[in-house]
Amino acid sequence: MTRSISTSSQEGAPAAGQPEALLAWMESLADATRLRLLRLLERHELGVIELCDVVQLPQSTVSRHLRVLSDDGWVRSRRHGTTNLYRMLLDELDATPRRLWLLAREQTAQWATVEQDELRLLQHLRQKQKDSQAFFAGTAGQWDKLRGELYGERFETSALLALLPAEWTVADLGCGTGRLATELAVYVKRVIAVDNSTAMLDAARKRVAGLTNVDVRRGDLEALPIEGNAADAAMMVLVLSYLPDPDAALREAGRVIRAGGRIVIVDLLPHDRDDFRRRMGQQHAGFAKADVQRMMTEAGFGSIKVESLPPEAGVKGPALFLATGTKV
Repeated sequence: MTRSISTSSQEGAPAAGQPEALLAWMESLADATRLRLLRLLERHELGVIELCDVVQLPQSTVSRHLRVLSDDGWVRSRRHGTTNLYRMLLDELDATPRRLWLLAREQTAQWATVEQDELRLLQHLRQKQKDSQAFFAGTAGQWDKLRGELYGERFETSALLALLPAEWTVADLGCGTGRLATELAVYVKRVIAVDNSTAMLDAARKRVAGLTNVDVRRGDLEALPIEGNAADAAMMVLVLSYLPDPDAALREAGRVIRAGGRIVIVDLLPHDRDDFRRRMGQQHAGFAKADVQRMMTEAGFGSIKVESLPPEAGVKGPALFLATGTKV
């Protein structure tokens, strides 16, 4: 019988508070491989092949355990190109299985196997980041033209309209060649532009030369070189699709934005153009509005609004969304 531990449990599943339910939940966790997978999937959205590389187990074994975890409601999956991505969402679990998992996580914190998994996962994420960096290193000179051909121009104006207070300090996260930072500098007191691509930053520094209120910095978006609460707002325009861990980047954005400050995100809606994703060096084939809402909420933002942007005539890239939120 399929067991369910989420609030959307199916008919016939053991009811919460009954011994059968407790035994079913405990049985789900009574396996070393499933514990390892849940520890990884609680913090990252990963595919089967990625999980196989990290836990060093055959695909058949990983798939079998993922099927159990999925059937029992511990993880959810979504289609991404030709594969499924899995994620554990702690907030979606009922109170009892959530407590069981927190206990299991605590008791496995010093497990040597878990430490090895974390090291292999870190190496995997770094390699994915190198793929995006290689794309930008070879594209910096043509990026503005390519971006205009693929996505048009109006989405930048839509993002700028969300940030008008002249006394604000705005962080342009994933600034690229500095085009948006240059336009923002006209409207706000200070712009902190951050990117981890040397080629992009070289182009950005040339573009903002002479602008005394633009500070260009090199750094990863998952570990921003910006002090906490230093920004009144942040922009992330066509950035999340290139990041191995968008959740971490949004948490960092939340860290550097003061309470009551704003975030504006423009990125791709979900699409099935896997060839496009690979050609652009992107890690993700867009984001569903519900996932954007979740990531922003978990990063500490409220008053969230996510809306589709009408495609511009003649553009060749996938459709975009605009998301805004306020730091709680």
